[in-house]
Amino acid sequence: MPKWTAAEFQRLIEREDDDVELKSGASPRKLQEAMVAFTNSGGGTIFIGVNDQRVVIGRRRDQGTDDAIHEAALNGVNIGRYAISGGTVDGTSIVVVDVEPREDEVAQTSDGRVLRRRGGRNVAVFGAELWEMMTSRALRRYEASASGVPPSAVPCAIADEVAGVFGWTENLHDRWRERGLLHADGSLTIAGALTLTLPEETLGAAKFAIDVRSYESDDSTSYVRREAITGQVQAQAEAATDWILRDIGTEMVVTGAKRHDVPRLPRRVVREAVANAVAHRDYARDQTPIVVEIRPSAVIVTSPGRLPAPVTIATLREAQAPRNHTIIDVLRRFGLAEDSGQGIDVIQDGMRLELLHEPLFEETNDSFRVTLRLRGLVSTTERAWLAEHERQGRLREGDRLLLLTVMRDGQVTNARAREILGVDSVEARTRLGRLRDAGLLIQHGTRGRAYYTLGVIGPDRSAEEVVLEAAQAAPLTNAIVRELTSLDRYQAGQLLRRLVNEGKLAQQGERRGTTYRLQ
Repeated sequence: MPKWTAAEFQRLIEREDDDVELKSGASPRKLQEAMVAFTNSGGGTIFIGVNDQRVVIGRRRDQGTDDAIHEAALNGVNIGRYAISGGTVDGTSIVVVDVEPREDEVAQTSDGRVLRRRGGRNVAVFGAELWEMMTSRALRRYEASASGVPPSAVPCAIADEVAGVFGWTENLHDRWRERGLLHADGSLTIAGALTLTLPEETLGAAKFAIDVRSYESDDSTSYVRREAITGQVQAQAEAATDWILRDIGTEMVVTGAKRHDVPRLPRRVVREAVANAVAHRDYARDQTPIVVEIRPSAVIVTSPGRLPAPVTIATLREAQAPRNHTIIDVLRRFGLAEDSGQGIDVIQDGMRLELLHEPLFEETNDSFRVTLRLRGLVSTTERAWLAEHERQGRLREGDRLLLLTVMRDGQVTNARAREILGVDSVEARTRLGRLRDAGLLIQHGTRGRAYYTLGVIGPDRSAEEVVLEAAQAAPLTNAIVRELTSLDRYQAGQLLRRLVNEGKLAQQGERRGTTYRLQ
């Protein structure tokens, strides 16, 4: 936190010029005007808690101030990256907002005004000046620039595939131009070359690829498997998703009489993490690929380039600012990316739904990284058990939270249920009673002393219970028992012989034709 003396601060803001704005309060509208103007100029700093007479009246950085600044930025259009910090002037708190300029987009206020800094004021831009600003900056958006690749380089199969997802039937060159795939000079745009051709051939950029590496340990620097996935970017996203899911595999779990192959990560989450990297990477950095590291504890996706302005780690879920508009449009048409602004939501919510640890998002000076951890709040067995009962309709919305609480804490009370679900006592009692009646919970005590523990149909059932339940549905064999319980042939045989000797199962046939039925 910067600390200034009164004299130092007065010299710093000696006059409110093109890169300094003074604000006594945190009005989102006024803050937005300054942020738009700084973005369209050379950047600058807003000091909140200092009036127009350069008197420090003070402003403490709190949640309300941060919210007002974020509201100003997120409701504007194309505002540059910004950072919020606190400072003091002779012990009096102020808030500092540093705004970076942009050269690739034109920032606007929420009511459509384009502003620039001029003589310490935020002035509107009109006419020829506005036209010059917009045309010059549009040319700087890398994906929209000319690639020099002729349309004749587009393979017919890829052209037909893209036309199919867009619903085009004729005049493909016109459609490409409308979608930003064909440049005014007659060549494909960079986005066009990335989506309509094999960029490693047409653009000579081998690093426009996804480099997938699999490691045996979390700290190893030597991979055991590696593949560079190339081709048009939409094909890369699909192929990389498949490669990752194959490599991390599934975990086999038995719940009741059923066997489940539980994915270690949800496909939709992996696909979105990869597609997000493809859609938002900085393609101007053509010497660096997207890198996927598959380690025992996590899958890590690193894409070249920082987050596009004004998005920061703090505003990932709220802000919407695709770097490559055309590429993400194509990915959405192929069903590989979510609607605008929903990608991070899908990653976070998908991990939560599967009871896995929250994803981690990190930004460095030249990259953005997403870490999907392979372990969760509960075991894989618990995840499979809960999913099975949801499929059977025995669990409803909110029930999963109650059962998880029982698994972790050993019991749940009405008061704890109210706290977890945010419901009143009557509703909590109704939900607990329904789970009790379904056999999923066991009630102990009555009225205010009642508490509930996990029922007999739980995630830790014995092999004997699994076998006897399965035998109610159909005759069993040694092979079926092995599949249901993960026992080996000898262990399965021992269990079956014991159940026969105890009179719980009846054996029929001999050798390979032997079956077992309920007695």
